[in-house]
Amino acid sequence: MASVLMPHTLRCFLSLRVMGAPPRKLTSERSGFAPIRSQNFRFPVPSAPLTFEDPQAFREKSLWELVRALGVFRLCSFPLSCLLHGTVLGKRGFSMVLRETEPEIDKSLRKMSSLGLRPMLAVPIEEDLGESTGEQRYDDNLASMLECVRMSHSNSWSKDPMMQLKITALVSPELCVKLTSLMKEQKYDLNFFVKAMDKEVVTFPGLSESENAHFLRGLCRLNQIGQASINKVRVLVDAEYTYMNTALSVITMAMMKKFNQEDAWIWNTYQCYLKESRDLLLNAIRLSVDESFCLGIKLVRGAYMDKERKLAGKEGRDDPIHQSWAQTNESYNGSLEIMLNLISQNPDRYKIIVATHNEESVRRTITQMDELQISRDGGLVCFGQLLGMCDHVSLTLAQQGFSVYKSVPYGSVDDTLPYLARRAQENRAVLQGIRKERDLLRRELWRRLQGKFSGSK
Repeated sequence: MASVLMPHTLRCFLSLRVMGAPPRKLTSERSGFAPIRSQNFRFPVPSAPLTFEDPQAFREKSLWELVRALGVFRLCSFPLSCLLHGTVLGKRGFSMVLRETEPEIDKSLRKMSSLGLRPMLAVPIEEDLGESTGEQRYDDNLASMLECVRMSHSNSWSKDPMMQLKITALVSPELCVKLTSLMKEQKYDLNFFVKAMDKEVVTFPGLSESENAHFLRGLCRLNQIGQASINKVRVLVDAEYTYMNTALSVITMAMMKKFNQEDAWIWNTYQCYLKESRDLLLNAIRLSVDESFCLGIKLVRGAYMDKERKLAGKEGRDDPIHQSWAQTNESYNGSLEIMLNLISQNPDRYKIIVATHNEESVRRTITQMDELQISRDGGLVCFGQLLGMCDHVSLTLAQQGFSVYKSVPYGSVDDTLPYLARRAQENRAVLQGIRKERDLLRRELWRRLQGKFSGSK
């Protein structure tokens, strides 16, 4: 049987030990990489800082698209319970947000591409405890994900396609929770997971025979996605709940070890609203160096705050979430600075998508990219926002030559309704701050209407 003893590097990854150091730039001496020459980069210097105040960011949108966007913002003002039970939207309303077939989605995504935006298909299927439905369901989810890989690669929507997935659509959440618990005591070598992906018969200590068999099938599903996507589509693995994230991260790191030898095709997500997020990122960086794989990072603030806090209170644990918005911002900005410095020093090994609707974080990223001479469209640093949200930022960035991805849920309404409901709940704070985007839309709509009445454009 393959050895399950975990090397020191992975033990560091799982220990979550507190570093206690404030964020600062990583010099080439500290990181082990030599800085690269500025002439290797091409980047435009902005004449003034981006303010995201110009309504003409929407100039390429049709009149109907402006009206529809304002209508969606109006719907967001209704109570969440109305949205979930279909009182306001219903299935037809939700079908405005996603598409179920390739022909349905192709026209929309080609229009998005014409605006300079890059579609990023998301298969928003996931499971939480008590929702497992069996192996056939996981196999069906795998087929949906492989179809997204195919569509993302075969269509001309993006020159560097990405897609998103959640591991709990392929492996039962109960097993992920059990593995997370076992990993506090029983440490696993990444090579052990890689062997299982290669269909070697291995036994994971602490799992029953049936659990081990299911896990091996789950790893084989993930291996199929890795094999289908390498050199074609970058796969961004979403983080989920803290009570299963350790297992999800180790599985993702094993995929990186196997598929990220030459470039970052598998990416992991780091939730900066978690107190431990900086340590998790630093340990992942160490692991990528020690295990010699490329590291792709999706940096987010977080998506499960309410449930995490309630569960911690119920179980008598410390709240895993930062106590204030300012602390979360500090965590996000510090992690962002670490990654940008690493990218500037070794662009062949690191990549990041700055997944945020926060204008200040976007401006900070742009400033640091210019200071570090990181190309705007080189694929090393890109931005990500949800479809239909923060378009005034997305479009402005695209018009300035940055790589901008819009996350597009793809699948049936019945499959993705829970995901959409959670997105609405998680982004209540963002939705409450949409006044600026709404006002810009209104100004552009008014300009168009005035032009029609006056005969001008």
